Amino acid sequence: MSLDRISNLIFDQPHLYHPRKAETFVHAFGPRLTGYQVALTNGMGGVDHTAFANGRPSAAIIGDGLGRAYDRKGYSTFDVVQGVAIIGVEGTLVQKGAWIGASSGETSYQGLQTQIARASGDHIKGVVFEVDSFGGQVNGAFETAAMIRKLSAQKPTIAILTDYAYSAAYLLASQARQIIVPQFGGAGSIGVVMLHADWSGNLEQDGIKVTLIHSGKHKVDGNPYEPLPAEVLARWQSQSDQIRDRFAEAVATGRGKRLSKAAALKTEAEAFTASEAVELGLADAVGDPLAAFDAFIKEVNRKA
Repeated sequence: MSLDRISNLIFDQPHLYHPRKAETFVHAFGPRLTGYQVALTNGMGGVDHTAFANGRPSAAIIGDGLGRAYDRKGYSTFDVVQGVAIIGVEGTLVQKGAWIGASSGETSYQGLQTQIARASGDHIKGVVFEVDSFGGQVNGAFETAAMIRKLSAQKPTIAILTDYAYSAAYLLASQARQIIVPQFGGAGSIGVVMLHADWSGNLEQDGIKVTLIHSGKHKVDGNPYEPLPAEVLARWQSQSDQIRDRFAEAVATGRGKRLSKAAALKTEAEAFTASEAVELGLADAVGDPLAAFDAFIKEVNRKA
């Protein structure tokens, strides 16, 4: 991926990432993007997290072109065990990606939507979402969550965390009928993060002056060559607050009586341990992922 594309994707955009994941990205790519070492105020310490790495077990848009391509070739978009579909939600979540499952540490909402649509078929008795992700992009997240919520109204669903479900990943997991988290896993981070790079100080030191020629007062709002104006900061803060509010509302809809919107907002985007998540209503039980999977298969087939 080119550095220009990375810059366009990461800066001045709202994201549903765990803040430590965002911090890791800045530390890793900041020097390459800016040519300077990057210092973060109020840093929490980054996290190096790749889903299903280091021996952890792995599970298996418009027009549905990706799904139709699989259908033409007769390929299934997910594994099926005794009538139960397994859909993996792994690594960084991105809006578009013409693949099924995780690829290079990413899972696309496009691929997930393709799988969810096919999991609604009569041949599927229930669906397991195997989750291990620190979150990802906003665009596509709420649409995917709505599809999971609709699927959960039709048939049994369960989100089994093999490690973590933070931010966008938790948004998706919260739409399943149940959430099981491993003993040393975690869930939460119901919040929004945005990053803005201000290069103006470094450019001034290097004797570089950037002239932005534009038509329209707000055409270059938030550009990296000038300090961020207070009114732009306020507008972006309002946008982030609105997304967080919708995030909490969607979580509350998925969790029902177990977690209200007010309670979701009260978490203030904190990431919780497994036991804390259950106590607060973000998850239903602490359990071994494989045992939870076996129990779900037995229950689904018992009722079938």
